[in-house]
Amino acid sequence: MSNEKNKAAPAAPKAPSPTPSPTPSPNFLRSIIETDLAAGTHARAGLPPVITRFPPEPNGYLHVGHAKSICVNFGLARDFGGRCHLRFDDTNPAKEEQEYVDTIIDSVKWLGFSWEQPLPDVDGVRVHLHYASDYFEQLYLMAEYLITAGFAYVDSQSAEQIKANRGDFGKPGTDSPFRGRTPAESLALFRDMRAGKYKDGEHILRAKISGDAMASPNMNMRDPAIYRIRHAHHHRTGDAWCVYPMYDYTHPISDALEHITHSLCTLEFQDHRPFYDWLLATLAAGGFFAQPVPRQYEFSRLNLTYVVTSKRKLRELVDSSIVSGWDDPRMPTIVGLRRRGYTPESIQLFCERIGVSKADGWIDMSVLEGSLRDDLDPKAARATAVLRPLKLVIDNFPAGQSVACSSPVHPHFPERGVRTFPITNTLWIEREDFMEVPSKGYFRLTPPSGDTPGSRVRLRYGYVVECTGFDKDADGNVTAVHCSYFADSKSGTEGSANYKVKGNIHWVSADTALEAEVRLYDRLFTDAQPDAGGKDFKLTLNPDALEVVTAYLEPGMSEAQADQRFQFERHGYFVADRVDSRPGKPVFNRITTLKDSFTK
Repeated sequence: MSNEKNKAAPAAPKAPSPTPSPTPSPNFLRSIIETDLAAGTHARAGLPPVITRFPPEPNGYLHVGHAKSICVNFGLARDFGGRCHLRFDDTNPAKEEQEYVDTIIDSVKWLGFSWEQPLPDVDGVRVHLHYASDYFEQLYLMAEYLITAGFAYVDSQSAEQIKANRGDFGKPGTDSPFRGRTPAESLALFRDMRAGKYKDGEHILRAKISGDAMASPNMNMRDPAIYRIRHAHHHRTGDAWCVYPMYDYTHPISDALEHITHSLCTLEFQDHRPFYDWLLATLAAGGFFAQPVPRQYEFSRLNLTYVVTSKRKLRELVDSSIVSGWDDPRMPTIVGLRRRGYTPESIQLFCERIGVSKADGWIDMSVLEGSLRDDLDPKAARATAVLRPLKLVIDNFPAGQSVACSSPVHPHFPERGVRTFPITNTLWIEREDFMEVPSKGYFRLTPPSGDTPGSRVRLRYGYVVECTGFDKDADGNVTAVHCSYFADSKSGTEGSANYKVKGNIHWVSADTALEAEVRLYDRLFTDAQPDAGGKDFKLTLNPDALEVVTAYLEPGMSEAQADQRFQFERHGYFVADRVDSRPGKPVFNRITTLKDSFTK
């Protein structure tokens, strides 16, 4: 392939625009924000009226479900002229690593979002990248306040005793025998916990919400734990701390410290909202925060068919070598989707299409793949590839001669130029484009039979040929097809109109084609809900989720750059693998087929 207007391969798509969607879909979160804006609910001097946050725990790789939350939080802040913070909930040092921090930062940026806000009239930006560990001292001091004010106590029961005494959904809990500890005794114990005088699990700090809290129908209000002892090295604070706050305690306080207006969570946190509200109201009454404090709102999480999004199960796939790593193109992780060839714009489009609601449901994988196709179709340059090659010999084509053929880089954008490639007497065609005994309605290459001549087809962008025979090996496998060409039938010439054929097949010259590894990816599972109902998700693994073939591509594809996407005509969309491609020797991943062809 060469481009007559630009010899280099087409440039990779630009990064997604940070501008708001021209017609954002209405949803209940937008309605809430619009109502708050009209009422001036969060009008505060020097602060935007909408501040959201995306608060991942750095204990794994982000997946497509997180992408929805990213698009919701950053997208709403963008569309209403606000800002969104990236905040790491790094309060569990035993499971968190800098590797995960780095990949989360990279993934959010790749999706097209930023936590940097330009400063007015100043050449610079304010970076709203935060860590819960930034607030460890403040979180600790607020815990001491809760103790002294009678809203928290140190419990010395074992974990098993605490669990047993909490009761269940049909049975009220029982007060801890340590619930009556004086604030002075609990404060002394808590300070000793911080000083490292106790082992993990020896004590725990619990909220003391009300006298009858242990009978609350909401289990999250039964004196929830807010601090635990954990002697573990933290990736940011080192060994400075051996007591760490719990998520339900850290999350609302971090929101308030960052002046978050709308704390947007998925539905599993709905039952946690009463504690969120109680804690912020209690601390506001203690003078720590001004009103209005942040409000939490919940929306449905993304349930996508044919994937699992449990971090534990994804890790199992990696650790058991079922996949090659977190960025395996079959994985639903953002790094996996990126390597597969998904674009940031396609994921944003998908999230816009599925919308935001309070009702849980399943989104079919075809919706994601449809968004991908709609984004790639106008962007991807076209190319010719033969994935399962069979030799085609044009017996009457002069040996050693080649004729230049051409086709558009993109059929709908002539300004992108044309690509050229030679036709010679020996070509590669798809094996399925020849049939020794044709089935009904087959219009590709078939051999002569009795008095019936062989079929005629057009070599796309080239000549009309007529099949004259074929060769077989000792095992009866077809090794080559023979044909004759009509010299006056070349596409784009006056004589081509004299030939009417039903078949049109693609090809590449055997003399100049680029031999390349092509990886044909499909869905990782055959079951639409592979882990639903306690099923063993590994029993539904798709054995055809990856097929590696040696393909032949038009010669200009040697110029393809890593992450560059193409439509291989007839086959689907492909990307030059960002890890394994080398200069002049790209490896291609199939991103998706031209239409949904997955067999359920």
